[in-house]
Amino acid sequence: MTTPSPARTSRFRAWMLEGLSDMARHQKGAPAGPPAAHKGQRWWRVMCLTGVDYFSTLGYQPGIAALAAGLLSPIATIVLVVVTLAGALPVYRRVAEESPHGQGSIAMLERLLSFWKGKLFVLTLLGFAATDFLITITLSAADSSIHLIENPHIPAWLHGRQMLVTLLLIALLGAVFLKGFLEAIGVAVALVGVYLALNAVIVVVGLWHIATESHVVTDWSTALTTQHGSVVAMIGVALIVFPKLALGLSGFETGVAVMPHVEGEPGDTQEKPAGRIRGTKKLLTTAALIMSVFLISTSFITTLLIPAKEFEQGGQANGRALAYLAHEHLGSAFGTVYDVATIAILWFAGASAMAGLLNLMPQYLPRYGMAPHWARAVRPMVIVFILVAFLVTWIFDADVDAQGGAYATGVLVLICSASIAVTIAARRAGQRNWTIAFAVISAVFLYTTALNIVERPDGVKIGACFIAGIILLSLASRLARAFELRVTGVTLDDMADRFVRDISHRTARFIANEPGSRDIAEYRDKIRQIRADNDIPADDDLVFVEVTVGDPSEFEAHLAVRGEVLHGRYRVLTLESSSIPNALAAFLLHVRDVTGRRPHIYFEWSEGNPFANFLRFFLFGQGEVAPVTREVLREAEPDRAHRPRVHVG
Repeated sequence: MTTPSPARTSRFRAWMLEGLSDMARHQKGAPAGPPAAHKGQRWWRVMCLTGVDYFSTLGYQPGIAALAAGLLSPIATIVLVVVTLAGALPVYRRVAEESPHGQGSIAMLERLLSFWKGKLFVLTLLGFAATDFLITITLSAADSSIHLIENPHIPAWLHGRQMLVTLLLIALLGAVFLKGFLEAIGVAVALVGVYLALNAVIVVVGLWHIATESHVVTDWSTALTTQHGSVVAMIGVALIVFPKLALGLSGFETGVAVMPHVEGEPGDTQEKPAGRIRGTKKLLTTAALIMSVFLISTSFITTLLIPAKEFEQGGQANGRALAYLAHEHLGSAFGTVYDVATIAILWFAGASAMAGLLNLMPQYLPRYGMAPHWARAVRPMVIVFILVAFLVTWIFDADVDAQGGAYATGVLVLICSASIAVTIAARRAGQRNWTIAFAVISAVFLYTTALNIVERPDGVKIGACFIAGIILLSLASRLARAFELRVTGVTLDDMADRFVRDISHRTARFIANEPGSRDIAEYRDKIRQIRADNDIPADDDLVFVEVTVGDPSEFEAHLAVRGEVLHGRYRVLTLESSSIPNALAAFLLHVRDVTGRRPHIYFEWSEGNPFANFLRFFLFGQGEVAPVTREVLREAEPDRAHRPRVHVG
């Protein structure tokens, strides 16, 4: 039995963590340097990337509409289009302005909340985003497998093997992203172009059949009037069933998530990528208009030309209404070509969802300390997401209908969050008319979401599982990284730098002090106690170090050190950080590095239960300060001879 050589293992590790992702170049917080905003892809090409998700819903949306609304399918679809153009589109155009780095409405809402409640709120939204994007991958692959095994030219041995085919398609999608993401955009352009052209042919042929067989329209309108009576009743029923058609809104969140790949203009900056924003608005508007035309026309021709029984479970049009028309009216050859195109775009619909996940998750979880460092790299995250997709597919037995509730819930919750976020943004900007408009849109989507949850509670249950999983794994990861050095850099002001340079000529001794009233008695008594507890000579210099905890839920931050002289004699260094032990450890290591001497720091033992003190450190950044500071130093500097010394009296 042979084992991999160290060189081979090192090459594999370097390949897995290569560049910490293709997307890292585009993310907010990228290293300073020349702006890369003018790099990227033309907006219409990126539209095709999000379009493989958005446009691919034509593969199953007409069938879903027919099952949900029956003869009212075209009218219910018109309601969907009105909500799309008058609701979702203006909301996400505003989201593109407010959050141009791909975080979407989650980043907008994150600014409203701080501390742990803000982190937990973001993790909840990330759970719904994961539901949306991961179910996009699994549902699209499952529907793609249906189109594959239902084609009459496919070998008989594939029939009944939908689970196997779905898993293979998901694995193939993962392989594409392991190879490299940016090549996926070229594939998306070709797929979307061919797929939309084929759908246009089916629509034209379908409309021609309806025009030449005039009784079809008459029969439909007569049946519609008989069933619902009046136009008002029809509209009322259409409004009630509209939430079941919510999958037709699935492309907007993805469109914002892939926004970092939109080419900007030479004058763009990381803070104000105006060109990228304009390109994304064009992307969203064009995609919505194209999809609206296809949604209305395809729902009309499928409702009028396909018998109702064929839409039901086991029917030939179930999950593949347009493919049914392609085979029925354009022949087996064209139908097979359409099946191949549908299979390809449904399979690749997962690409835009995967792109959204890879852009979204690394911008939050590692920054919160709730994911390992490798979570910023594309390839390890691709493997994680593909394994989760395998699990979801197995749980749902690759059933498209069973996943629809979870998919719709994820889509609607994210659209609700976006609507609320832009309403708040408009109100803060003093835009009264936009505030009212966005508030009305928010109410519409909240109603739609509530109705969807009542009718399909399984979607919330599945979303809750994703949320619970993300929160538990995130907290476990943060606990595992509790003793990690979290400071990204240390800056000393002039006074603090003078203190450090002065003390470096002798033994550098610091007293960790929890600031209280900061009167002269506090410092006099503290220095007297530290000298007595540690037998420090009276002529040795001592400098106080005080840390004020800001937001303890933050994981990484830059450390600014300020020096001051109190009561004319006590030198005090003040630091603000999310964690006292991490701030002290980072400061001591910085002093060691700039002076070349090992500093000493002196503590008192913390009072109280050690476990309770550790929880205080984990949640609030304080508590068991002395031993945790020592442990952070031990992990950051394994060499004991070079490690700053910690004294506890």
